[in-house]
Amino acid sequence: MKITRLTTYRLPPRWMFLKIETDEGVCGWGEPVIEGRARSVEAAVQELGDYLIGQDPARINDLWQVMYRGGFYRGGPILMSAIAGIDQALWDIKGKTLGVPVWQLLGGQVRDRMKAYSWVGGDRPAEVIAGIETLRAIGIDTFKLNGCAEMSLIDNSRAVDEAVNTVAQIREVFGNQIEFGLDFHGRVSAPMAKILIKELEPYRPLFIEEPVLAEQAEYYSRLAAQTHLPIAAGERMYSRFEFKRVLAAGGLAIVQPDLSHAGGITECVKIAAMAEAYDVGLAPHCPLGPLALAACLQVDFVSHNAVFQEQSMGIHYNQGAELLDYVVNKADFAMHTGSFAPLMKPGLGVEIDEALVIERSRDAPDWRNPLWRHADGAVAEW
Repeated sequence: MKITRLTTYRLPPRWMFLKIETDEGVCGWGEPVIEGRARSVEAAVQELGDYLIGQDPARINDLWQVMYRGGFYRGGPILMSAIAGIDQALWDIKGKTLGVPVWQLLGGQVRDRMKAYSWVGGDRPAEVIAGIETLRAIGIDTFKLNGCAEMSLIDNSRAVDEAVNTVAQIREVFGNQIEFGLDFHGRVSAPMAKILIKELEPYRPLFIEEPVLAEQAEYYSRLAAQTHLPIAAGERMYSRFEFKRVLAAGGLAIVQPDLSHAGGITECVKIAAMAEAYDVGLAPHCPLGPLALAACLQVDFVSHNAVFQEQSMGIHYNQGAELLDYVVNKADFAMHTGSFAPLMKPGLGVEIDEALVIERSRDAPDWRNPLWRHADGAVAEW
């Protein structure tokens, strides 16, 4: 079998799908994208495609190394996201060729179900509470929400009080009927993170995510030393080599690699195993589409330390398409008691509505995240 073509489809709301074709008619699908930089990743996929055309898709490990090491410069969000989507599609082809789900090829499942959580948007407590109530109605009881709005390097007590007030109201309304993590989204400096984490401790969130940016990863261990709350991070880390340094330094209780950003299934299985060696949990980041989610679930079901799986059903980014709009076998993604069952179809387990993908890709919008500024005009982290 030889690879004959790579085709990318930019799609609403902010996704990109990749189809890899072979001369034997077996096709694989993946999801290579950086939110807001889809065209950049698309160009990288096409450049990497030069290494792939005419090659045997079954040699996933070799092709991965060629894509990663074949150029002098490596790593980073664009190249690793391109590799990630290609890797997903290659595993999809292998599973379809052999007639088994990818998780079978990775050694078989270690659990029967995978706990999911949903991101909840909203800038005011009432909006967040309404979002939680809507998602609870479909059986979800675990959530993630923004821990704060934009925050200056040294901010005032009002900003801290506003962040704490939202969390306090959520606990007051729902008690311990739900659980939630708080995402600082890299918006918070190390000095303010110390203050916020201390103030939020009484409300017992499941975890604090990205309390500071990955560029400031040296603070993870320092922040963890001051709190009993688990610290989570990793969505903006792109290879096992970045995770290696953070795991060795300590501080993280949960790693959150993104299967569409951190080298795909091949790389994230290794990241999960490294984390397990440090007694660190795995909760793959996934605010993207169905192929990204399916790839995450393949890793979740073979990783003993997987604890939660993010999924994008109903999140506010999904303007123009929902998680399963491009999926034929929607029932396979049904959640029961807030958990996913393993996907049983061969490969990634996703049947794509290719006609709809082609149609919707013709006028796909270019999504961009908001550009925030502080009161003094300086650019703020979003």
